[in-house]
Amino acid sequence: MIRHCVMLQLAADADRAVLDRVMLDLADLVERLEGCGGFCAGPNRDYEGKTPGFVYGFTFDADSPAALAAYAVHPDHVALGAELVALCDGGGAGIRVYDIEAPA
Repeated sequence: MIRHCVMLQLAADADRAVLDRVMLDLADLVERLEGCGGFCAGPNRDYEGKTPGFVYGFTFDADSPAALAAYAVHPDHVALGAELVALCDGGGAGIRVYDIEAPA
């Protein structure tokens, strides 16, 4: 299993309504894709003070690298990803992605 983790450094003027819609659309996409599920999104509380600029994030699980690859190239993901880039400070530089391989 791969846990796909995405952290966002949102621009000061990021439209939260757009962010909310993108998250709903990503959740829908993840649930429609074979081998993907468990979408979760929300604010980063950063209790350890290690990621002060990354105020929001989301995760989901993919059964295999192939399932994650299918998500990555899906046209809906590409379009929604472009919207996230536009919401982030520095565009794509304001997005961090971590893919953690974990036991199923």
